[in-house]
Amino acid sequence: MIRVGIMGATGYVGSELVRILLQHPKVELKLLASQNHIRCKYNSIFENFKKICEIKCVGNTLESMAKEVDVIFLALPNGISSILVTESILEKVKIIDLSSDFDLSSEVYKKWYKTEHYNRDLLNKAVYGLCELKRESIKKSTLIANPGCYSTCTILCLYPLLAEGIIKENSIIIDAKSGITGAGRTLNLEFLFGECNESIKAYKTTSHRHTPEIEQQLSELSGTDIIITFSPHLIPVNRGILTTCYGKLKNNFDYEEIKEIYENYYFYEYFIRLTKKGVFPETKFVKGSNYCDIGFTIEKRTGRIIIVGAIDNLIKGAAGQAVQNMNIMFDLDENMGLKTIPIFPT
Repeated sequence: MIRVGIMGATGYVGSELVRILLQHPKVELKLLASQNHIRCKYNSIFENFKKICEIKCVGNTLESMAKEVDVIFLALPNGISSILVTESILEKVKIIDLSSDFDLSSEVYKKWYKTEHYNRDLLNKAVYGLCELKRESIKKSTLIANPGCYSTCTILCLYPLLAEGIIKENSIIIDAKSGITGAGRTLNLEFLFGECNESIKAYKTTSHRHTPEIEQQLSELSGTDIIITFSPHLIPVNRGILTTCYGKLKNNFDYEEIKEIYENYYFYEYFIRLTKKGVFPETKFVKGSNYCDIGFTIEKRTGRIIIVGAIDNLIKGAAGQAVQNMNIMFDLDENMGLKTIPIFPT
């Protein structure tokens, strides 16, 4: 059994990690850390765990947790993991970090997050944990940078086209929409029900922190410098990401040719589902699951391809992908503990 600890266990992503890992046949959930709920039973914080999880939350340091478990999930705000994680910690335990602390180079991180990176030496050691694309590197790693939710959906949508060199690299526009849980479980005026309900808004246009993460990974995967226009929106639903990507095709491809490219890359990927012609992904059909649905169409009039992707931001966009990374790291079936069928209707 894999002994597991979670720091930040009482946030939205932390609670999803607990829910998934309690049902994982090869996991012993050993330590749940939360500075705000020390000595509280987990099911007294989340009523959905009544009769299911009576583990008491602790305020342990990463150093002390590392002595008791095999892997630790860090579901912490940005800027903390780079302080806590050290070489000596990684000699004792595997780390899967769900913040953005190990996603970017130090200078890019400083520019977009307005803070120093506190452990630059580990940036070269961290592996970007987009499972379908980085599987072999993940197997060998002790430090995983779990991708962001917008980044996961966008990169999976665009990767086959960029890898094949059939889309103009400077033409990419991304219109993405997220449920409110993407903002985390904190008290913030702009995310209160009365502020969000019955409204859709664009936010952090041209300045969202997932922009450099998407650009960095697409550039690496395609072998070319990629600069995108990224426009995120907040929609009044609890969870879900819907990403619509636009790009100019380099040649006059038809639907079947593009479909063959996507199938060549993703046909055998358990968690990626390609929709039928004329059918586009919807967040309600991935909700509660680790699936990423992708569909596309070609606009012959303009020479553009339009790709639509949908994920659950808390699962494939966070906790589910983190568990998928753990499975790879410990040489387990990649879908172990993650076979939940999407919940519909909700």
